[in-house]
Amino acid sequence: MAMRSTTASVSEKLDAASKQTPPATVSPSPSPSSTSRTRTLPRWVPTWIGRGIIRDVRARAPYYVSDWTDAWNYRVIPAIVLIFFANVLPGIAFSLDLIETTQQYGVSEVLLSSFMAAFVFSVFGAQPLCIAGVTGPITVLNKTIFDIIERQPDAPNYLQFVGWVYMWGAILHWITAALNWCNFLRYVTLFSCDTFGFYVSWVYLQYGVQVVTRQFPSDASSSPPTGSTQSGTSTLDGAFVGIILALLMTVTAFLFRTLSQSGYFHRHVRRFLADYGMPISLVAASAMAYWGRFNRANPSTLPTGHAFMPANDRPWLVRFWELDGKWVGIAFPFGVVLWVLFFFDHNVSSLMAQGTGFPLRKPPGFHYDFFLLGITTFIAGLLGVPAPNGLIPQAPIHTTSLLVMGHAGKADIEAAATRTPSTTTAGPVISSQRPSDDLAVAHTRSRLHRPRTPDLEPDPTHARDGEGDLRRHELPVAVVEQRVSNLAQGALCLVLLTGPFLHVLGLIPRGVLAGLFWYMGLDALEGNGITRKLLYFLRDRALTPADEPLRRVRKSRILLFIAVQLVGFGATMAITQTIAAIGFPIIIFLLVPLRTYVVPRLPFTEEELAILDGPTASPFTMESVGGIKGS
Repeated sequence: MAMRSTTASVSEKLDAASKQTPPATVSPSPSPSSTSRTRTLPRWVPTWIGRGIIRDVRARAPYYVSDWTDAWNYRVIPAIVLIFFANVLPGIAFSLDLIETTQQYGVSEVLLSSFMAAFVFSVFGAQPLCIAGVTGPITVLNKTIFDIIERQPDAPNYLQFVGWVYMWGAILHWITAALNWCNFLRYVTLFSCDTFGFYVSWVYLQYGVQVVTRQFPSDASSSPPTGSTQSGTSTLDGAFVGIILALLMTVTAFLFRTLSQSGYFHRHVRRFLADYGMPISLVAASAMAYWGRFNRANPSTLPTGHAFMPANDRPWLVRFWELDGKWVGIAFPFGVVLWVLFFFDHNVSSLMAQGTGFPLRKPPGFHYDFFLLGITTFIAGLLGVPAPNGLIPQAPIHTTSLLVMGHAGKADIEAAATRTPSTTTAGPVISSQRPSDDLAVAHTRSRLHRPRTPDLEPDPTHARDGEGDLRRHELPVAVVEQRVSNLAQGALCLVLLTGPFLHVLGLIPRGVLAGLFWYMGLDALEGNGITRKLLYFLRDRALTPADEPLRRVRKSRILLFIAVQLVGFGATMAITQTIAAIGFPIIIFLLVPLRTYVVPRLPFTEEELAILDGPTASPFTMESVGGIKGS
């Protein structure tokens, strides 16, 4: 349960929040006349060029000061700790294959990329809740590029070629933001987000298995470990210890999460376990590697280099302008693929971080942030580091960790239960007012499409430790919307680049990282919309709530909807296992037109589609991209 400071009445929470934020009368959409007066472009340039960026900046600017002052809240501390461990370690683990295959990247490059993304988007971005860093898809893309060009007889310098790929991608990012193409996001619904999230969850699980299997020596010998095996060659004993550590990390993290959602211990203890259970599990599992016979097995650990130095001690600046003109042209189609990947991945991460289950009060800015993503992509090519972008599931986990929970009165619950949202083929359409200003609407919306991340607080109705206030419903009443948590976790990545902390990082066993992958993958998979629909068929109907929305959908139609999503997931997963993995972003992008033009032609009713699918974010959030399609 929440602390006493966070369990006040809903009215008190909203009154306090309204005093901390600028008035709601600030319009995020300035008139065309005011826009034209502020622009200094030539007359031959259409007035709508860059309109989305200007609107995003004007909508967010009045909240910039409060983005820093609102960080004076305890919720920011566990958010920093949680996202730091959930961001930097998976980013390094994702890059292990890239590091070992290309020999062009190292841990320093991954840490610097994570810091750069956190600094740019926390200080300058319009959506500081979205966590950006090194993702699995970008490592797959970079490795596929290496595999393709290294087969050529006159292979170019890899980092120079990738520098041009990033340059072309950055130019396309800037064009996209200037031409307001992010308005395409109004067509993105939970259908695409759940399918992509399902794919990312399985990528996490797959990478966990890869981290474990790569610890086994190729000759399966059981020679005694030597000093060189600390982070290099593995032994059979060390590989088995790595498996034990991976399972220990996974089981312990889930144990802490289960206890935080149980009726055991005091509510402050449960809150502590919810906030710090995963980091504690990671530290404890890492410490086990240096205990007794586990230590003598010498399990493989993370490879680290020199402080603030890139791989092979090369210069930080990549002189990509020295690449031959032929390869500059060949890099363009790769840049297009990078643009497609980031357009979907980063924007969907932003949407999920600002989903319908979060009572946000500050406006977003998709066009402006995508322009900034072009800048970080260009800098990444210039420095020779993996390009960062939005992270799933870290971005919605970050927002979830910043939730402020409160108790709703009985009248609020009854009103929420009787309120029925209007529906369209795109999903339930809620009024465009701020979600936190109407708890009944927010409760109904979350009943249809709950957040895809686990609740930060246990539902008091599940706790068997008393009646009265302990058994009243608890709802999210606010989010601590600020920039400090994102900036702080990025600054910690920079701290890790120093010698002492880089040494500590090199002590973390790879098996623990595999367990972290499994925990995050299973956690995201459990909250995914596809998984929830599949579990609905396994649930005892007598124990299924009477107000379960899926009861109003024919089971054959639920299966049909799931089948279409699984086809998209299967196609994406299959192509990433081949040399054609360079094209997997195209498959992901095609999920949107598939939902828009194909799914409505299948035998679904409007009510069934409204229940099975819905907008990823609230109308308030979608105002930045022209509103929800069909509303």
